[in-house]
Amino acid sequence: MAEVILELKSINVFYGAIHALRDVSLHVNAGEVVTLIGANGAGKTTTLATICGLLRAKAGDVRYAGEDISKAQTHRLVERGLVMAPEGRGIFPNLTVEENLKIGAYARKDKPAVASDLAHAYDIFPRLAERKRQKGGTLSGGEQQMLSIARALMSAPKLLLLDEPSLGLAPLIVQTIFETIDRVNEKGVTILLVEQNANIALKHSHRAYVIESGCIEIEGASAKLRTDPRVKAAYLGEA
Repeated sequence: MAEVILELKSINVFYGAIHALRDVSLHVNAGEVVTLIGANGAGKTTTLATICGLLRAKAGDVRYAGEDISKAQTHRLVERGLVMAPEGRGIFPNLTVEENLKIGAYARKDKPAVASDLAHAYDIFPRLAERKRQKGGTLSGGEQQMLSIARALMSAPKLLLLDEPSLGLAPLIVQTIFETIDRVNEKGVTILLVEQNANIALKHSHRAYVIESGCIEIEGASAKLRTDPRVKAAYLGEA
């Protein structure tokens, strides 16, 4: 049986009186790319924020590597290999590309491994290598997304959470980003991907969950969901 690296059981999250997540349950096996798709406001980002400890569930369990992390501090989770590249990229615009990347490794003490991972980040993203001395704020949207993912990789993640990596990018750049996600996964990093672009997310993932109004409504193999009439009608633009 595959090792379960992340498991959510009956998670309920509120924003004041608003019930944002309703009994959300999902799991991610080691080595997988799992995608969570849904419309804007469905609860995708809230799910990631709850996993990372940025939000607290009122009820339910969040387990990472077999341990309850429901009350864990976010920076402690990063040290344990649970890392998120946030929606909106969140880079430091006044720092250079290389300074941004090194901040990703702030909690690491293994300097030779950090140097190796920096070289690896430049290998995955050659465009960042070309712009290593350039300030982050001067990069294009696609380059900033590359920087956000590369910075997260500098934390040496076991589980990488990606929040809307295609947001606001041209189709050609989106394809490049997702090809890179494939490469990262092939190197052994497990990925939980939140994405509005259901078509490309289902093409680049093993399994998928569909969330609507804070509830998981559909789940299964990504290839199977691509042929599901409900998913085709609601998210793939097909009748």
